[in-house]
Amino acid sequence: MTGRAQDGATKPAGPLAGFKVIDLTSVMMGPYATMILGDYGADVIKVESPDGDVMRHAAPMRHPGMGAMYLQGNRNKRSIVLDLKKPSGREALLRLASSADVFVHNVRPAAMARLKLGADDLLAVNPRLVYASLHGFGETGPYAGRPAYDDLIQGLTALPALTGKITGEPRYSPATMADRIVGLNATHAILAALIHRDRTGEGQAIEIPMFETMAQFVLGDHMAGRSFEPPIGPPGYSRLLSPDRRPYQTSDGYICALVYSDKQWNAFFRKIGLENEADRDPRLNSISARTRNYDFVYDWFSKVMKTRSTAEWMKLLEEADIPHAPLHDLDSLIDDPHLAAVGLIQSIEHPTEGALRLAGPAATWSKTPPRIRHHPPRLGEHGEDILREAGFTEDEIARLAAEEALINPAS
Repeated sequence: MTGRAQDGATKPAGPLAGFKVIDLTSVMMGPYATMILGDYGADVIKVESPDGDVMRHAAPMRHPGMGAMYLQGNRNKRSIVLDLKKPSGREALLRLASSADVFVHNVRPAAMARLKLGADDLLAVNPRLVYASLHGFGETGPYAGRPAYDDLIQGLTALPALTGKITGEPRYSPATMADRIVGLNATHAILAALIHRDRTGEGQAIEIPMFETMAQFVLGDHMAGRSFEPPIGPPGYSRLLSPDRRPYQTSDGYICALVYSDKQWNAFFRKIGLENEADRDPRLNSISARTRNYDFVYDWFSKVMKTRSTAEWMKLLEEADIPHAPLHDLDSLIDDPHLAAVGLIQSIEHPTEGALRLAGPAATWSKTPPRIRHHPPRLGEHGEDILREAGFTEDEIARLAAEEALINPAS
């Protein structure tokens, strides 16, 4: 299943070419996971409700139902609209799943049970299926079945509280951090389950809960003294919680820098005229001393950074081989020359939305590179084709349409 570029040149198939994914996800967490599977070459069939993925309707957009967030998270997919509340719509989905490798959803378990689309239902139809459920909370805990969104999970896993310890006010991250981190975890869980299936022939159900996944993510940094029984101190990684760990103000702007190893610190001291250890505060003189006094170190460093311009610091840090970077805003990030050189942001032509710029796959592969093969689909764009490929006759397709179990908005 070799892809073909817009210029007609043949390109290698991705590593998941030949795998079929039934994607019953919406918003961001699930679509992000299935987008990655699509980038890797899987045939991702996005099953949508008659209203479509809610992110289709999030501005900005050129045309209704094609919002920017939807476009950024749904490339390399095909769309079919099935009304799963109608028996024939559910039966059509089961037929699609009977030949699929993966079925993934982020619908609450009670709703899937009402639709009779739980793991047992799907695995009965296809015992080789990897059935992946992306939930807010694990099904064995007291929070099971509760609704969950990125903001709620951030709050539950202490991220706003940690920000509040530094700034004085709890705030959510200005990125869908929980959705995307859980989506990444779902991707590698699905891939591992596929490896198991291909070794043993056994499909299985896997559950990827948002709360537990993000709790593991946060506590990996911040268990600290509570890593031990009994605790030897409070939780919290002091370096990450230092109030002066932030982009540093210079005499005319800001810069990001991290002087970390003894080698880097010694190079920095030489550059600013503090090569003699006796001339420095002893809290700066070893990694052991610095890690016990993060607040002092970051405060001292922030004051030093104010003494020179951004350009001066960029030159000095470059010469000293100390990690540093400019402080981007969104526009300068999008226009970053490195991203342009490596081709991360790719331009594609969409049949209705015109020229689009999408942040494509970041990794490079020598044999089977992920890539953008197909534009983000219009609602129901591929419904009839998907059913024909699954063995539906023209009469069966017409009957589904007449019953409004299959909806093709384009027609």
